[in-house]
Amino acid sequence: MSEFEPRLLCFACNWCSYSAADIAGTSRIQYPPNVRMIRVMCSGMVNPEYVLRAFEVGFDGVLIAGCHLGDCHYISGNYRAQEMVERLKGLLHVLGLEDGRLKLKWIATSEGPLFAQTIRESVEELRKLGPSPFKKEPVC
Repeated sequence: MSEFEPRLLCFACNWCSYSAADIAGTSRIQYPPNVRMIRVMCSGMVNPEYVLRAFEVGFDGVLIAGCHLGDCHYISGNYRAQEMVERLKGLLHVLGLEDGRLKLKWIATSEGPLFAQTIRESVEELRKLGPSPFKKEPVC
């Protein structure tokens, strides 16, 4: 049996975090290929239903990455994201998911190395947690 490889979904702010991911890539900074990216205009625009749906379809973890507090292009979007993640963590706990499966990280455009490090740390933490209890076994 092969080693468990977690699947991580990252919602990345268009203005900062997605650009940091691009910087990491163009700088050839290595990070695990376990992450799937969704570019959003603002971390505050991530609908909690999208996060829940990610777990439902088999992702082992979700990362929401946005501009640093006080630097949001939409003034208070990242504060809205912070509140949403705090509420969602409570719900996920009730559903039986560990806190480490949902993360919120502030990553500026110039922080490509921080983006790569965040992905590496998230994937490693998910490996320790094991597969999501919501993950369905393949039929065949």
